[in-house]
Amino acid sequence: MVLLALVAAAPVVASYLAYYVFKPSGGATNYGALIEPQRPIPDTLVVTDETGKPMKLAALRGRWLMIAVDASACDKACATKLYFMRQVRATQADERERIAMVWLLTDAGAVPDVIKGAYPDTRMLVADPAAIAAWLPAEPGSRDTDHIYLVDPNGNLMMRFPKDPNPSKIKGDVTKLLKWSSIG
Repeated sequence: MVLLALVAAAPVVASYLAYYVFKPSGGATNYGALIEPQRPIPDTLVVTDETGKPMKLAALRGRWLMIAVDASACDKACATKLYFMRQVRATQADERERIAMVWLLTDAGAVPDVIKGAYPDTRMLVADPAAIAAWLPAEPGSRDTDHIYLVDPNGNLMMRFPKDPNPSKIKGDVTKLLKWSSIG
């Protein structure tokens, strides 16, 4: 009788130990780093749009924003980030209209024509580098210009992708978010 009680209780004891004592590590299915707590777009973050008019960045709420930060000269790393953003957006098929690509320029210099021509769907907005750095967190040992950021349609910064990212993994994260989110 005791043996029967032990056999019946074994799964309950094993589940208790697995849940409370031997906590599994990992379990994350996302590639990008979640920003906790989420940081809303500051109402004080004013950018200059393509026509030279100032606007609040928060005015772009309502769509998923993929954000890159860099100088207007756009070196190879900058062009790679813009390319990855464009490709990730393009792979979303019918859902791609829910995503807006934003390039926050840290200076008011001229953007090369080759870059303008290659990325016509990217909003190129000039912003104060100090205000951007205060809002966008970088990984330790890196800068905000090294990452691609994702902002949800409510205007909350929610994810940061690593320096030199894998675009297939970014695509996976964005696909999951668009699939399970009805906003934006």
